[in-house]
Amino acid sequence: MTRTAILAVSAAALLSACTPTIRVEVAPINIYAKLDADVRVRLDKEVQNAIQQNPDLF
Repeated sequence: MTRTAILAVSAAALLSACTPTIRVEVAPINIYAKLDADVRVRLDKEVQNAIQQNPDLF
């Protein structure tokens, strides 16, 4: 009986040691196109304002 109890406890210890691992990874998000478009729109507006303020600039 003691041997059976020891085997049962050993089996339980071995099974509890093998717990599954779950990992969650988030893929990087590329937002370069949106930033590029935003920068171009801002630069276009700044250039238009500069040309309006200084019509003889070019």
